[in-house]
Amino acid sequence: MTYCVATMIDAGIVFASDSRTNAGIDNVSTFRKMKVFERSGERALVIVNSGNLAVTQATINLLEQAIKRNAENNLMNANSMYDVAELIGIALREVRHRDGPFLMENNVDGNANFIVGGQIADEEQRLFLVYSEGNFIEATAETPYFQIGEVKYGKPIIDRVINAGTCMEDTIKCVLVSFDSTMRSNLSVGMPIDLACYNRGSLHLKNIHRFDEKDVYMQQLRSSWGEGVRRAFAQLPNFVW
Repeated sequence: MTYCVATMIDAGIVFASDSRTNAGIDNVSTFRKMKVFERSGERALVIVNSGNLAVTQATINLLEQAIKRNAENNLMNANSMYDVAELIGIALREVRHRDGPFLMENNVDGNANFIVGGQIADEEQRLFLVYSEGNFIEATAETPYFQIGEVKYGKPIIDRVINAGTCMEDTIKCVLVSFDSTMRSNLSVGMPIDLACYNRGSLHLKNIHRFDEKDVYMQQLRSSWGEGVRRAFAQLPNFVW
């Protein structure tokens, strides 16, 4: 299992993904689930993924190969973020069509999901969720974030805090707290956590960070959040019979 989230606010987009893959209690590995495609001043794209690791890696490899051979349609010459989401969906369908029957023969789940967001010159920033079937939806002001993987533990804090007007700093804190809540409740999600913050209109990704277990800020955030929750709980009024 994994957990990835991307939140689009007026100031930009915050992306985060964990790095744990789990094929059983005795087979836990670490793989990066975030990929950045950038041509500074022209486009900045971030993709995060969840699901079958072989399927997600093969899909990303197809997209990278298309760029290397300068295919007519690839992520670096797509005219819009909609076209980018469509290219990811096409690549995902190709991999699942090729590998799906063999996975089914061995009762292996071949599902995979992608979140892609960013900005291309002459277009506003946009954020998409690409489903395992290759179709996709776009984030809106009313629904400004997407989650994939183990979503239920981190969703409540995002629902309570995030809206289009939330500042970048608060959005980063909220996203990281959602990861802390998820990791506390589900051992199949774990560090390192990759964080990428895109500032609207910049067409450049300069704020990328990887948090590990020794990261001082993440330790402070965990401690402060835990203490704050306990304090808030203690201040709740008692029920009167």
